[in-house]
Amino acid sequence: MAQPLRLGVNIDHVATVRNARGGAVPDPVRAAVLAASAGADGITAHLREDRRHITDDDIARLVSELAALDRAVPLNLEMAATGEMLGIALRHRPHAACIVPEKREERTTEGGLDAAGQHNVLAPMVRELRAANVRVSLFIEPSAEQVAAAVSLGAPVVELHTGRYAECEGEARSDELRRLSDAAALAAKNGIEVHAGHGLTFDNVQPIAAIPQVVELNIGHFLIGEAIFVGLYESVRRMKAEMAAVR
Repeated sequence: MAQPLRLGVNIDHVATVRNARGGAVPDPVRAAVLAASAGADGITAHLREDRRHITDDDIARLVSELAALDRAVPLNLEMAATGEMLGIALRHRPHAACIVPEKREERTTEGGLDAAGQHNVLAPMVRELRAANVRVSLFIEPSAEQVAAAVSLGAPVVELHTGRYAECEGEARSDELRRLSDAAALAAKNGIEVHAGHGLTFDNVQPIAAIPQVVELNIGHFLIGEAIFVGLYESVRRMKAEMAAVR
């Protein structure tokens, strides 16, 4: 029997809209609280080194306001593997920290973290975060090599990059879905909790949601975009329904 499937809502691009004009609106923390009221199981925010959307103040407010809700809604802090970001994570101690690759020139995260190639950089970060009771996740490509690296690093969670799956069509998408399924099975076999995300929409989410080892999907850009037309509450509710339909 498949495990229950959680939805983490990424509120980065509410901050993108705010920062396009400056000022305080729309407020990503307000969006996080609204998403939680619609059934989001967690909130994800990526504090980039260039602060292009989420800011340090947003993280502090998210930690405070999510903790004050009637039900526990965990914060997942996405972060680059840098000393600055490690210090911020250790100071705020979110429920989880997902280490992601980051390049200044990219519009959004492009591909997964090379956990195998960056083992010596990542190992002390994983140890420090775990010692601070922060649940560490590695955002990786769906490959046996990267899963093995996550096992070696002692990461309790991996998030499989679904961007290539989302961009493909036909047989190529089927091949990518098999890669994701195989990686999820391998990670779970080794005691690692499996999450997935990037590029997921109402139209493509169900095959990913149907992978039995996946226990959480993190979705942001599409949900915030859809909220322009139907509102964030309805956007989150429908995504939860699409996911539940195959579990």
